[in-house]
Amino acid sequence: MEEKKLLEATLGFLVRDGNVWLAKKTKKIGAGCWNGYGGGVEPIDKNLIESLKRELEEECGVQISEKATEKVAIIDFHNTLSSGEVFVCKVHIFLIREWEGIPKESDEMATPTKFKIDNLPISEMMPADKEWAPLVLSGKKIIAEYHYGPFQKELIRAGRIEIVKNFPEEISKEFKIH
Repeated sequence: MEEKKLLEATLGFLVRDGNVWLAKKTKKIGAGCWNGYGGGVEPIDKNLIESLKRELEEECGVQISEKATEKVAIIDFHNTLSSGEVFVCKVHIFLIREWEGIPKESDEMATPTKFKIDNLPISEMMPADKEWAPLVLSGKKIIAEYHYGPFQKELIRAGRIEIVKNFPEEISKEFKIH
Protein backbone atom coordinates (compact mmCIF):
# COMPACT_ATOMS: atom_id res chain seq x y z
CA MET A 1 0.00 0.00 0.00
CA GLU A 2 1.28 3.45 -0.94
CA GLU A 3 1.83 5.99 1.82
CA LYS A 4 0.78 9.50 0.87
CA LYS A 5 2.15 12.63 2.50
CA LEU A 6 -0.65 15.18 2.38
CA LEU A 7 -0.28 18.51 4.23
CA GLU A 8 -3.62 20.29 3.67
CA ALA A 9 -7.01 18.91 2.68
CA THR A 10 -10.72 19.62 2.58
CA LEU A 11 -13.52 17.25 3.55
CA GLY A 12 -17.20 17.87 2.88
CA PHE A 13 -20.33 16.19 4.15
CA LEU A 14 -23.53 16.46 2.10
CA VAL A 15 -26.21 16.95 4.79
CA ARG A 16 -29.96 17.34 4.39
CA ASP A 17 -33.08 16.44 6.42
CA GLY A 18 -31.17 14.63 9.18
CA ASN A 19 -29.22 12.53 6.66
CA VAL A 20 -25.63 12.55 5.42
CA TRP A 21 -24.23 11.05 2.21
CA LEU A 22 -21.13 8.90 2.71
CA ALA A 23 -19.23 6.70 0.28
CA LYS A 24 -16.59 3.96 0.62
CA LYS A 25 -13.09 5.16 -0.17
CA THR A 26 -11.48 2.87 -2.74
CA LYS A 27 -7.86 4.02 -2.44
CA LYS A 28 -5.34 6.15 -0.56
CA ILE A 29 -5.95 7.30 3.03
CA GLY A 30 -9.03 5.58 4.45
CA ALA A 31 -9.45 2.96 1.72
CA GLY A 32 -12.36 0.66 2.58
CA CYS A 33 -13.89 3.15 5.05
CA TRP A 34 -17.08 5.20 4.81
CA ASN A 35 -16.24 8.88 4.51
CA GLY A 36 -17.35 12.26 3.23
CA TYR A 37 -15.91 13.74 0.03
CA GLY A 38 -12.65 15.61 -0.27
CA GLY A 39 -8.94 15.43 -0.67
CA GLY A 40 -5.74 17.35 -0.96
CA VAL A 41 -5.63 21.04 -1.73
CA GLU A 42 -3.99 21.42 -5.15
CA PRO A 43 -1.92 24.27 -6.63
CA ILE A 44 -4.81 25.02 -9.04
CA ASP A 45 -7.19 25.74 -6.14
CA LYS A 46 -7.61 29.46 -5.33
CA ASN A 47 -8.94 28.74 -1.84
CA LEU A 48 -10.39 26.00 0.36
CA ILE A 49 -13.89 26.27 -1.12
CA GLU A 50 -12.51 25.90 -4.66
CA SER A 51 -10.67 22.78 -3.49
CA LEU A 52 -13.86 21.41 -1.94
CA LYS A 53 -15.89 22.19 -5.09
CA ARG A 54 -13.32 20.42 -7.30
CA GLU A 55 -13.19 17.35 -5.05
CA LEU A 56 -16.99 16.98 -4.89
CA GLU A 57 -17.31 17.25 -8.66
CA GLU A 58 -14.52 14.68 -9.18
CA GLU A 59 -15.60 12.23 -6.48
CA CYS A 60 -19.40 12.24 -6.72
CA GLY A 61 -20.47 14.54 -9.56
CA VAL A 62 -22.34 17.14 -7.49
CA GLN A 63 -21.95 20.89 -7.75
CA ILE A 64 -21.88 23.15 -4.70
CA SER A 65 -21.76 26.89 -4.08
CA GLU A 66 -19.83 28.71 -1.38
CA LYS A 67 -23.03 30.01 0.24
CA ALA A 68 -24.17 26.42 0.87
CA THR A 69 -21.03 25.52 2.84
CA GLU A 70 -20.39 25.87 6.55
CA LYS A 71 -16.96 25.25 8.03
CA VAL A 72 -17.39 23.03 11.08
CA ALA A 73 -13.92 21.73 11.93
CA ILE A 74 -10.20 22.12 11.60
CA ILE A 75 -8.42 18.91 12.50
CA ASP A 76 -4.66 18.38 12.58
CA PHE A 77 -3.91 14.74 11.83
CA HIS A 78 -0.38 13.79 12.93
CA ASN A 79 0.48 10.87 10.66
CA THR A 80 3.38 8.51 11.23
CA LEU A 81 4.87 6.93 8.11
CA SER A 82 6.25 3.38 8.27
CA SER A 83 9.73 5.01 8.17
CA GLY A 84 8.92 6.72 11.49
CA GLU A 85 8.66 10.20 9.93
CA VAL A 86 5.70 12.24 11.19
CA PHE A 87 3.85 14.85 9.17
CA VAL A 88 0.74 16.89 9.95
CA CYS A 89 -2.21 17.12 7.59
CA LYS A 90 -4.56 20.02 8.37
CA VAL A 91 -8.08 19.07 7.28
CA HIS A 92 -10.77 21.75 6.89
CA ILE A 93 -14.19 20.13 7.29
CA PHE A 94 -17.43 21.55 5.89
CA LEU A 95 -21.13 20.75 5.98
CA ILE A 96 -22.86 21.28 2.66
CA ARG A 97 -26.63 21.72 2.90
CA GLU A 98 -27.45 22.49 -0.75
CA TRP A 99 -26.05 20.92 -3.91
CA GLU A 100 -27.00 20.09 -7.47
CA GLY A 101 -27.06 16.48 -8.62
CA ILE A 102 -27.25 13.10 -6.92
CA PRO A 103 -24.00 11.64 -5.54
CA LYS A 104 -22.74 8.92 -7.86
CA GLU A 105 -19.91 6.44 -7.74
CA SER A 106 -16.42 7.34 -8.96
CA ASP A 107 -13.09 5.53 -9.11
CA GLU A 108 -12.21 7.00 -5.67
CA MET A 109 -15.58 6.74 -3.90
CA ALA A 110 -17.88 3.70 -4.17
CA THR A 111 -21.47 3.05 -3.16
CA PRO A 112 -22.75 6.55 -2.23
CA THR A 113 -25.26 5.94 0.55
CA LYS A 114 -27.52 8.16 2.64
CA PHE A 115 -27.26 7.52 6.40
CA LYS A 116 -29.26 8.98 9.28
CA ILE A 117 -26.92 11.32 11.19
CA ASP A 118 -27.86 9.54 14.42
CA ASN A 119 -27.07 6.12 12.90
CA LEU A 120 -23.64 6.45 11.26
CA PRO A 121 -21.62 3.36 10.27
CA ILE A 122 -19.00 4.35 12.87
CA SER A 123 -17.35 0.91 13.05
CA GLU A 124 -16.60 1.16 9.30
CA MET A 125 -15.20 4.70 9.39
CA MET A 126 -11.66 5.92 10.14
CA PRO A 127 -10.67 5.39 13.81
CA ALA A 128 -10.80 9.09 14.82
CA ASP A 129 -14.16 9.64 13.07
CA LYS A 130 -16.15 7.98 15.87
CA GLU A 131 -15.11 10.86 18.16
CA TRP A 132 -15.40 13.95 15.97
CA ALA A 133 -17.88 13.11 13.17
CA PRO A 134 -21.00 12.85 15.39
CA LEU A 135 -20.12 16.23 16.96
CA VAL A 136 -19.77 18.14 13.68
CA LEU A 137 -22.74 16.43 12.06
CA SER A 138 -24.88 17.46 15.05
CA GLY A 139 -23.93 21.12 14.55
CA LYS A 140 -20.89 21.64 16.80
CA LYS A 141 -17.76 23.45 15.58
CA ILE A 142 -14.47 21.95 16.67
CA ILE A 143 -10.71 22.27 16.52
CA ALA A 144 -9.12 18.87 17.08
CA GLU A 145 -5.91 16.88 16.90
CA TYR A 146 -5.35 13.15 16.33
CA HIS A 147 -2.22 11.00 16.07
CA TYR A 148 -2.25 8.07 13.64
CA GLY A 149 0.21 5.24 13.17
CA PRO A 150 1.35 4.03 9.72
CA PHE A 151 -1.33 3.91 7.01
CA GLN A 152 -3.80 5.70 9.35
CA LYS A 153 -5.15 2.35 10.59
CA GLU A 154 -4.95 3.08 14.32
CA LEU A 155 -4.70 5.97 16.73
CA ILE A 156 -1.45 5.94 18.71
CA ARG A 157 -2.62 8.33 21.43
CA ALA A 158 -5.83 9.93 22.65
CA GLY A 159 -7.28 12.69 20.50
CA ARG A 160 -8.01 16.21 21.65
CA ILE A 161 -11.20 18.09 20.77
CA GLU A 162 -12.07 21.69 21.59
CA ILE A 163 -15.60 22.90 20.86
CA VAL A 164 -15.46 26.48 19.54
CA LYS A 165 -17.92 29.17 18.52
CA ASN A 166 -15.70 30.51 15.71
CA PHE A 167 -12.44 29.66 14.01
CA PRO A 168 -9.30 31.78 14.17
CA GLU A 169 -9.16 34.05 11.14
CA GLU A 170 -7.48 32.35 8.21
CA ILE A 171 -4.22 34.11 7.31
CA SER A 172 -5.58 34.80 3.85
CA LYS A 173 -8.49 33.71 1.67
CA GLU A 174 -5.98 33.11 -1.11
CA PHE A 175 -3.02 30.82 -0.56
CA LYS A 176 -0.21 29.03 -2.30
CA ILE A 177 0.89 25.44 -1.84
CA HIS A 178 4.53 25.20 -0.77
